[in-house]
Amino acid sequence: MTPTTHLFEFLAGQIADTEAGWSLGTFGAIAEFTRDSGEPAALHQTDEAIAVATARGGLRIEMSSELRLIASESPTTESWSHRLALCLPHHACTMSGRTVLTEIGTDSGALRAADRNGVLFDLGLGTLQVDVCVRSCDPEVVAGLRGCTGKSVLAPGCEAMRIILAASPHRVFISRVGRAEVFQPIPPPGGKSPTGPHTHLLPKLLAQHRTHAATERVPSGWVPCAHIYPPHPLRDGLGEARPFRCEHHVAFQALLERYGDPEHVALKRQVVDSIMAGHGPSGVSLPADRFARAIVRVALRQLHASDRSPTATLAAWLSAYDRTDPADAEDPMEAPH
Repeated sequence: MTPTTHLFEFLAGQIADTEAGWSLGTFGAIAEFTRDSGEPAALHQTDEAIAVATARGGLRIEMSSELRLIASESPTTESWSHRLALCLPHHACTMSGRTVLTEIGTDSGALRAADRNGVLFDLGLGTLQVDVCVRSCDPEVVAGLRGCTGKSVLAPGCEAMRIILAASPHRVFISRVGRAEVFQPIPPPGGKSPTGPHTHLLPKLLAQHRTHAATERVPSGWVPCAHIYPPHPLRDGLGEARPFRCEHHVAFQALLERYGDPEHVALKRQVVDSIMAGHGPSGVSLPADRFARAIVRVALRQLHASDRSPTATLAAWLSAYDRTDPADAEDPMEAPH
């Protein structure tokens, strides 16, 4: 089996897993896709792509010879998060870069045949690795948006955003690794996003012009275009706490070994081995950089959650290394997993 074939089969398995969550987008603009166990869904697979669609949204992931998975973990306010970034080289991830509302035409690439006559509008957010769009078959909505083309949707008093918020057209996020579509209504200002597929558009974060959160380490020259959030040991698909699931922990650690940063994986292994051997923190020299601190904190929290380590030794390590660090607060763009 070639590496590309193995990767394709892995991605297909993640799409088939109802406990795995997905996101596609950039820092400040993201579409999330999840589905419930037993929720009706249409899955489709070809030699080049895997897709799934429900009544609430859908996702398609397209294969590329340049696609690379990067696994990572980060401490959060309560425990830790984990993810697999679907990355492309900078030169291969670039999208249109439009900076004003632009009519694209009918959406021939829509996941569902019934949506392919809908008219697609790029919001013109100027993001590197994703075109953030809306799609509508409603003549009044289409006419209203056509009247706003050529303008910035983020300008104060923009009529386009008023139309979008009132009509809740489909949101369509398109990247070089695929697309995510959200059919659910947009919540009112101050409202809560619905469970399942939904989107976030946060102008203050977009203004930072980042491709991903500062808490996620991605090798230079690579850009995350989408993320997978495999089942978490301590939280279900809605982010609700549950008893520690060892099988989910073991499964992600295997992914971390295969797709994670080798230096970080080695550091984590060193910390765990030291604690299991009963060695206190004073006898181990660790790097002082931000990502190394985060790795140590995640390792300690995982040991604590799994109850596999000597209590007194772990307590000493937690006291030394797991103090509150505002810089490692939970990423506001992090998906539920």
